[in-house]
Amino acid sequence: MTSLPEIDTNTDEASVVLSIGGMTCRQCPAAVERALQDLPGVEVARVNLANKLVEIHYDPNQVSIRDLARSVRKAGYSVGAAKIRFLIRNMHCSSCVTRVESALMMTPGVISASANVGPNAVDVEYLPDEANLSSIRSAIEASGHRILEPESDRDAPQTQVDDVPDVEEIARENEYRLLMRKFWFAAIVSIPVMGLSYPDLVPGLRDWMPMGSENRRIVWALLGVLTLPVLLWSGSQFFSGMWDGLKHRSANMHTLIAIGVTAAFLYSVVAVAYPDMFPRVELAEVFWDVTSVVIALVVLGLALELKAKGRTSEAIKKLMGLQAKTARVVRGGKEMDIPVEEVLVEDTVVVRPGEKIPVDGELIDGSSAVDESMITGESIPIEKLIGDEVIGGTLNKTGTFQFQATKVGKDTALSNIILMVKDAQGSKAPIQRVVDLVSGYFVPAVMILAILSFVAWYVVGPEPRIIYSTIVLVTTLIIACPCALGLATPTSLTVGIGKGAENGVLIRSGDALQSAEKLDALVLDKMGTITRGEPALTDIVTGDGMTEHQVLRLAASLERGSEHPLGEAIVNGAVARGVEPTKSDAFRAIPGHGVSGQIDGRVVFLGNAKLMNDQKIEIVHLKPEWDRLATEGKTPMYVAVDGLAAGLVAVADTVKDDSKEAIDLLKEMGIEVIMLTGDNQRTADAIARFVGVDRVLADVLPDDKAHEVRKLQLEGKRVGMVGDGINDAPALAQADVGFAIGTGTDVAIEASDVTLIKGSLIGVVTAIEISRATMRNVRQNLVGAFGYNTLGIPIAMGIFYPFFGLLLSPLIAAAAMAFSSVTVVSNANRLRLFSPRSKA
Repeated sequence: MTSLPEIDTNTDEASVVLSIGGMTCRQCPAAVERALQDLPGVEVARVNLANKLVEIHYDPNQVSIRDLARSVRKAGYSVGAAKIRFLIRNMHCSSCVTRVESALMMTPGVISASANVGPNAVDVEYLPDEANLSSIRSAIEASGHRILEPESDRDAPQTQVDDVPDVEEIARENEYRLLMRKFWFAAIVSIPVMGLSYPDLVPGLRDWMPMGSENRRIVWALLGVLTLPVLLWSGSQFFSGMWDGLKHRSANMHTLIAIGVTAAFLYSVVAVAYPDMFPRVELAEVFWDVTSVVIALVVLGLALELKAKGRTSEAIKKLMGLQAKTARVVRGGKEMDIPVEEVLVEDTVVVRPGEKIPVDGELIDGSSAVDESMITGESIPIEKLIGDEVIGGTLNKTGTFQFQATKVGKDTALSNIILMVKDAQGSKAPIQRVVDLVSGYFVPAVMILAILSFVAWYVVGPEPRIIYSTIVLVTTLIIACPCALGLATPTSLTVGIGKGAENGVLIRSGDALQSAEKLDALVLDKMGTITRGEPALTDIVTGDGMTEHQVLRLAASLERGSEHPLGEAIVNGAVARGVEPTKSDAFRAIPGHGVSGQIDGRVVFLGNAKLMNDQKIEIVHLKPEWDRLATEGKTPMYVAVDGLAAGLVAVADTVKDDSKEAIDLLKEMGIEVIMLTGDNQRTADAIARFVGVDRVLADVLPDDKAHEVRKLQLEGKRVGMVGDGINDAPALAQADVGFAIGTGTDVAIEASDVTLIKGSLIGVVTAIEISRATMRNVRQNLVGAFGYNTLGIPIAMGIFYPFFGLLLSPLIAAAAMAFSSVTVVSNANRLRLFSPRSKA
């Protein structure tokens, strides 16, 4: 729940009360207050731990509610706000985006609004006690845009965006069909219009319709009547879009097209109705063909653009296609098939070979191999035994098993992945904000240039001046393409973020995607990131005539039933090697030294050198092996039987299989890899040497991790941080880009910018590769869009006419404008062919 006192932005101070999630200890309030008070403009921040609320007094001229919420989230906590997505009709360019966002941000209670021409949607985050769906809809409609259908429940605020893929798909398909019908109508009308508009070029017509004749005037009048429905129906969206913009004192792409075709149409009407107004008969020309052909070409471009934009969201469609439609559950002792939406937590679900796992759960009976590649990117099926977790949407390969549902509906891993990807695709990269700002001035600038060109040609242009002036005016208005600018970034981001999801990498925002490209240093937390995060038996060394089997059996028998991580590692290692531990008697734990007991009547000790020395056991012959193992970063333990050293067993937090490969790839990409750990320097250096890390930060306390990241940033580096634990969250938030291991804690994942589903460092390589490929694609699009307008507008204005006699036809201008947007979207779709060097 959130409660907001009155906010008066006309004063120097406002106050707000936010609900904070994730505060679980007495240190949390201080962390939240510190994060907020670090923001410029925040006067006071007071946290009530009992109610989990924070009251903030701030200067709205310096800081916004969105900044406050972002600061809380960066600290690793959540804000009690609702989210909703609205699909918007006819949002084609950056000026549309700016208008929608501005209207929403002026609505009390709205934290953030991010409109995007890629999915033609706006994501709104708001405080339910201050804003409701009705006020949000009203703001959008007041901006001059119509809402298709919100992807959330209309009757109640939601904390998540509902997944309704069919609504957007059906709406896009309906709009595409309507645009194609308009195009075909305009194209069919354009054929006779073009043929009869230039009778002097058609044999036979020039004699029947000579210049100035009544026949020509009648035919041209009929062409005007034929062109009128093209203008009013096929071009209706341009006039409605222009009117919506004018109501809010703004201009957009529709304004340019509408003015251009209307100018051509009205000139033609005057030429037919009042030919005597012109000083010479040859000036009474008509431009019906400009009206019909330009509308046909631009509408075709919109349709093709819409189709291409639909392909940019293929990743979302693939993820949604993974969801099972039904589930087989056991109720009342009977198996029954029910819709997956009706599965409840703690239901027992039955899965047979070849079936999709419907929801998340824990296996309680049977075993199988499960293909999780669609979620994690791991191509090899994972063996699942009793107690293992299964993920909804993955594919059962071999055995039949039963599992207990633990997460259903929107709480499943797949639903959360879909939500995260959709949110990310609706976000903006910093470069897009600059483009939006430029685009806000683009349309008015083009209109001014078109008018100046008209005046210049009318004053100093060659005869017939009025015709040349009109052609230049219409061509300049039509050739300008703000759509290409508006689409250049969001379409690439949509494809890039979707590509990441296909490869087990969840990129949370366009900001993170752009920042990842620039990283030149990457800090890796050792435990759980480079290593598996749990000790495992690595070495067995024998002595005094003992075999490995005997040494391991004695050590495992002593540790059987132990809850100590090192003891569990020895027992698990023995079982994995086929060694069955036996019962031990007179077991005794010796704090700081080791353990002892009797096995088969023999006295056995397991522990460090101090224990052996206390028992007067000679270990000199094993000391070189002990030193070697310790140098490798392992924890060696002596095994002694009846007063004699029998051997060594070594345990270590083992390195993940692909950590070395990932680090090598990162170094090849020019990124400095730094290992951060709380281990001593000797152990840290051993792990670093093995995986190829050159710089090590050892003996780092958990609270100092963020400080170490900050020190690296002060060296001028752009730093990424990879971690998985609660104590990694501040460092992940401090880093330019935080990468969270998907198998880690929720706090770490919440504080991060990128989540690696599989938990492999290869995912970091994939994320950076995708970031670089996406931003390269964005720059290609922006260069193309700006280059097109930079070259096209001067040519349309006739700047080359005095030198080369080159004057652009409005028809060519319309074709160029229509296909510039299609080119941008098609280039973005090339990212769908991207394949990372190593799968995450």
